[in-house]
Amino acid sequence: MIEKLVIANRGEIALRILRACKELGVKTVAVHSDVDRELKHVLLADETVCIGPAPSSESYLNIPALISAAEITDASAIHPGYGFLSENADFAERVEQSGFIFVGPRAETIRLMGDKVSAIAAMKEAGVPCVPGSDGPLGDDDATNLRLAKEIGYPIIIKASGGGGGRGMREVHSEAHLLNAIALTRSEAKSLFHNDMIYMEKFLENPRHIEFQVLADEHGNAIHLGERDCSMQRRHQKVVEEAPAPGISQELRDKMGKTCADACIRIGYRGAGTFEFLYQDGEFYFIEMNTRIQVEHPVTERVTNTDLVVEQIRIASGEPLSLTQNDIVIRGHAIECRINAEDAKTFMPSPGVITHYHSPGGAGIRMDSHIYSGYRVPPNYDSLIGKLIVYGRTRESAIARMQTALDEIGIEGIKTNVALQQDIMDDPHFQEGGTNIHYLEKKLGL
Repeated sequence: MIEKLVIANRGEIALRILRACKELGVKTVAVHSDVDRELKHVLLADETVCIGPAPSSESYLNIPALISAAEITDASAIHPGYGFLSENADFAERVEQSGFIFVGPRAETIRLMGDKVSAIAAMKEAGVPCVPGSDGPLGDDDATNLRLAKEIGYPIIIKASGGGGGRGMREVHSEAHLLNAIALTRSEAKSLFHNDMIYMEKFLENPRHIEFQVLADEHGNAIHLGERDCSMQRRHQKVVEEAPAPGISQELRDKMGKTCADACIRIGYRGAGTFEFLYQDGEFYFIEMNTRIQVEHPVTERVTNTDLVVEQIRIASGEPLSLTQNDIVIRGHAIECRINAEDAKTFMPSPGVITHYHSPGGAGIRMDSHIYSGYRVPPNYDSLIGKLIVYGRTRESAIARMQTALDEIGIEGIKTNVALQQDIMDDPHFQEGGTNIHYLEKKLGL
C-alpha cells in the first residue's frame, strides 16, 4: 500500500481523497496556493506545502512545484483528482519518471484517450459503438470535407481532437456554413489546445448523455459499475447527475458495461475511468473516455455500495481489484446536484465569505463539500463548492429527498445555484425521466 500521498488538487475532491487515505492508513500531503491555506483538507492533512500564488498556472498546474512537493515530503504517490492536471499525459509521465506513483492510468493511455481522433479509432477496434463521422482528422481539401459532410448527413458537428469540457466544437446545419465552421473550429482548437486537429461527426439532435463507470487493474482485470445519466446540462457542463439512468434495462446495462470493461482490457487501462456516450433511439454512441475520477462518482458509489477513490489508491498500489463483476449489484437510485457559488439566474460567479453554512441531513443524504462558516470562496477557480447527493429506494423517493435537502441547505454571504436545482427537481419532465441534453437550456431560454 502507498505510504504517503500528495493530493494535487483543491476543494471538495481534495477532501474526498484525504478521507479515503485516512481510511486506508495512508499519510497525506496537501499542496495549496497561497489563497487556499484555509481549505478544509489543508487544515486536516498530515503535511502541507504551498506551491505558488493564486493563479492555477503558477500553482495547481505547476508540474515542477507538484513534483518538488512530493520530493521534499518523501511521498510515494500523487493523486491528481479531477480537472487541473488529472488528464495531462505529460504530468503523469513526469510523475513516474521522477520515481513516484501516479494514481491514474499510464501516460500512453491518457494520450490515446485524450486525443479524440485516436480514442474513437481505438474504441472502434474494441467494438465500442461510435458516432458516424470522418473516421479521422479533417484535411484542408474543401471538396473532400464537403463530400464527407454530405455522406454523413446534416446536421453535423465539428470538434477539436484535443478538446473537452464543451469547448472546441461547432454545430453545422447546412452546407453553406460548413467551410467557415471548419476554419473557425480549427483556429479555436489551436488557440485553446495548441492542437489544430479537428474531426467531423453526425450531430445527434435529441440525445441523452449516459456514461459507464469502470475500474481496471494492471493484472488484466476490469469491471463496470453501471451507468449514470448526466443529460441535465448547461453549455455542455453537467448540472445534475443520477444513477442508474432512467429507462435503461438490465440487459442493455450488462451488454454496454461488458463492452466498456472489455475495451479497458484491450487498451491496457489502469484505474478508474468513464466511457461517455450519447444515447438516442435505443442506440449508444461513444464520444470520449475520461481517464480520471469524475465529479459525479458519488452516485455510482451509493447505488453499488463501493468506494471508488479507495479502489483507485489500491489499484495504484499494485493490488488486484478487490471486486468482481458479480459483486456489483445496483440497488435503489441516487441523484447529485452540483452546488456552485454563482447566481442562479445569470450564472455569474459569486466569490466571497460564507457567513453561515448549514449542511442538510437525514436518511440517504450525503454532502461532499469543503466549505464552512467563515470560509472565503476565492475568485480564482471553478465555482463548484459542493455536491449534494441523495439516495432512495426508488427514483421518486430520491427526488423527494433531494427536494427536502435543497430546502434545508443554508449558505449565506454568497449567491448559489440552489434555486436552480430546486426548479429542476420540481420540473415535471425531469421527474418523468429521460430528458435530453438540450432540455435545460431550452427551459432556461438559452
